Amino acid sequence: MAFETIVYGSVTLYDLLMVTVILIIAVVIAKGVALNLRRGLRDKVSKEHLPIITRVVYYSIIIIAVLSVLPMLGVHLSGLLVAGGIAGIVIGFASQSVVGNLISGFFLQVERPMKLGDAVNIAGITGVVEDIRIISTTLRTFDGLYVRIPNEKVFTTEITNYVAHVARRLEYVVGIRYSDDADKAIEIIRELTEEHPLTLKHPASDIFVDNLGDNAVNIMVRIWVPSTEWYKVKMELLWKIKTALEAEGIEIPFPQRVVWFANGLRSRE
Repeated sequence: MAFETIVYGSVTLYDLLMVTVILIIAVVIAKGVALNLRRGLRDKVSKEHLPIITRVVYYSIIIIAVLSVLPMLGVHLSGLLVAGGIAGIVIGFASQSVVGNLISGFFLQVERPMKLGDAVNIAGITGVVEDIRIISTTLRTFDGLYVRIPNEKVFTTEITNYVAHVARRLEYVVGIRYSDDADKAIEIIRELTEEHPLTLKHPASDIFVDNLGDNAVNIMVRIWVPSTEWYKVKMELLWKIKTALEAEGIEIPFPQRVVWFANGLRSRE
């Protein structure tokens, strides 16, 4: 469809004055909105993304103002609007996922459920956040793999942030033999946790007999540590608990079964 511009009558000086005033007001409003947006999102959006967002908002207001004053100048872009509407529908279907990712990326920048360097789990993928772009988010898995996730998927799925809070709890289940002294084992484990420089006093550690298993008395060990040191402390304490219990003669039992015969065993002659 050809572009068609229709001009009705002549444009008066009053019309030009009104157009000028409207455009000036639109520029003032656009600058004010952009400034407030920049201040409001300063601590929520990365420095490289904030200028893009403010420019989009600023020029959107200006474009809306320009389109609104065109009829006052006798310009009616009916043909262009129809053609643009058809093209917009086609482009909309073709770029639906792109627009969804763009909008999701904007909301992720505002909400900020994670930041660069955080250890997270997104849609079953665990890794460290390398980059948060407008369209996609990049993770580096603990295997060293590069994973790019579309922001629409990131925004609509559960995000587990392992370091969002200062403290994180680690747990062990330590099994000892029924013949061993459970109180002594608990005391040994408690001393080890209190001596470790990275375990937290508040919240306090929780160590207790959790259940009586088939082969062992299971002791539950719950300790709070700094989130950034969680893995390191978990590995260190696990080995120290094992060696300390063995040094005191407390063993971690292996699976065993007792077989009972109702009539006893008969020996062959």
